[in-house]
Amino acid sequence: MRFTKMHGLGNDYVYVNCFEEVVDNPVEVAREISDRHFGIGSDGLILICPSEIADVKMRMFNADGSEAQMCGNGIRCLAKYTYEHKLVKPGGAFEVSGQEPFPSSLKVETGNGILTLGLLPDVNDVVQQVCVNMGDPKLEPASLPVSIDTDKVINYPLEVGGEKLLMTCVSMGNPHAVIFCNELDHIELEKIGPVIENHELFPERVNVHFVQVERGDYLVMKTWERGSGITLACGTGACSVCVAGSLTGQSDRVCTIRLPGGELHLNWSEKDNCVYMAGPAIEVFSGEYE
Repeated sequence: MRFTKMHGLGNDYVYVNCFEEVVDNPVEVAREISDRHFGIGSDGLILICPSEIADVKMRMFNADGSEAQMCGNGIRCLAKYTYEHKLVKPGGAFEVSGQEPFPSSLKVETGNGILTLGLLPDVNDVVQQVCVNMGDPKLEPASLPVSIDTDKVINYPLEVGGEKLLMTCVSMGNPHAVIFCNELDHIELEKIGPVIENHELFPERVNVHFVQVERGDYLVMKTWERGSGITLACGTGACSVCVAGSLTGQSDRVCTIRLPGGELHLNWSEKDNCVYMAGPAIEVFSGEYE
């Protein structure tokens, strides 16, 4: 099986070009290749597939083999691969309110519908930045899902280990629980992350993010990702943090978020209610896996 290793801010995945390759059992393959000692090592597996309704289709599997609806860092890398390997012909300019347009665009079919992405290539036609229209955030408990009887889950007191944490829940096609804190370095994410991920309130588990606000337009976050554990970055998580920050008055609708792997730029547009996320995508190496 030919593969390519890519990452967005250290959130790394193994990509397989299913225009040319066939993966019969992606659940088992994801578990095997994600192992950092006996496999290739990654946060999961992403299949780049032909689509009948978009330019290309993304299927994403976490390191534990579970299939996820979306991956913000993963889809940026998929767009870079699709463009640079000329799998399809890209579309025209991609407009973002208040920014210079991205010269090329792609439409990607995902578990969260069809998303449009803008690409910024350099003079050598190598993509340096990708901006994703992540769509409008869903706040209704049923859309995550989360078993709380309310219209929106904003600053909900979640009790964990005898402590109450104020949690805001957002769906970006996959479920997120955002918790703001004063001292991010004091959070024992490896202990509290799996407890919240598997909390009885979340029948399909949840991605967990702890956030420290430096300024209204600059936040710092750490992530426990559903099915993968601690990751260096989470694109959909950064989108949910931008939304949660605005809803709770903690941050602006346009902000930069620093993750352990680097920075993402977010814009929860008042014009169309969509969240726009921009950041880099890196191709590391390619090879064959038996």
